[in-house]
Amino acid sequence: MALELDVFVGNTTLIDKDVYKLWLDGYSVSDAVTYRIQSGILEQTDATPDVLESDTMDHYRTFQMLERLLHSPPKLINQLLFQIPPPMQSMLIEKYYTFDEPFVREVLGKKLSKGTKKDLDDVSAKTAITLKSCRRQFDNFKRVFKVVEEMKGPLVENIQQNFLLSDRLAGDYAAVVFFANNRFETGKKKLQYLTFEDFACCAEQLISNWTLGAVDCMVDDMDVDLDREFLQDLKDLKVLITDKDLLDQHKSLVCTALRGKVSVFTEMEANFKNLSRALINIAAKLIHTKDVRDLFIDLVEKFIEPCKSERWNYNDVSLFLTHYTNSARALDAFKHQSLWERYMGTIKSCIMTMYHE
Repeated sequence: MALELDVFVGNTTLIDKDVYKLWLDGYSVSDAVTYRIQSGILEQTDATPDVLESDTMDHYRTFQMLERLLHSPPKLINQLLFQIPPPMQSMLIEKYYTFDEPFVREVLGKKLSKGTKKDLDDVSAKTAITLKSCRRQFDNFKRVFKVVEEMKGPLVENIQQNFLLSDRLAGDYAAVVFFANNRFETGKKKLQYLTFEDFACCAEQLISNWTLGAVDCMVDDMDVDLDREFLQDLKDLKVLITDKDLLDQHKSLVCTALRGKVSVFTEMEANFKNLSRALINIAAKLIHTKDVRDLFIDLVEKFIEPCKSERWNYNDVSLFLTHYTNSARALDAFKHQSLWERYMGTIKSCIMTMYHE
């Protein structure tokens, strides 16, 4: 009796998304096989453990061969060795560069150097993320940083063009690069309540308003380096607290605007001068590198904590900062309006992002 056998031959590279995640998470082949067995795949496919192990090893080999291309995503898109449909290519890239929130909070603001990489054992133990995954995520941060740090042009766009990431992920990497370049302190105990998303929102504001690129789109490193001339000029804002008449006028305007609108008006009026001095002294010190690094801890200690101790709610703080900023426009003797707006617009956004009730 003659047998008929239909054979189909294709060259499309098969990618199992679940196995890819296990590989990205740093699991060994044996651990991945155990996980897949526990998920019930043997019952679903009628496969044997040996076949499952062979399948897992085959996927791992494919991922390891793809990894060198994932280090430079445009190479993955343009290569001909692996026949991978465009949507699957995008998934491979996006997932490879996705990072874990607990991990990024441990390294955010630190120098992306060998010294930091040596501490990844501790980070792995603290976050329960495998060391292999920690290393992949750290190396991704470092790779993106090295590629874009000297580029002209918007930081997010440069990351997207060179690494083909989604808008959201490219924005997150921009925050990582910006924080690493300026070495902002994020690890102090008082800052632990802040999430990476909080810092990323602040980074977006700082990049948009305080960098060289905020005023000149043709300069080098425009979205990575802070505008030193702007930071130097911030000392001129001290006139708002050193000139008694200006300080009193400013307080009067703010209190008039807020009377009857907030439940903590009495406390607000009593603390106005201390809070104003805090915000302006933070500005005046930003010419010093150490004070730039301590920006977020200063905002917490000198503004957010005093407001919380007086039981200001989110709306109270928002109204205060809005009128505090706007009232300066009515001060005839105050000649630094554009500088003031550029500083306080960003500071207000950061404080409101950081003010968790």
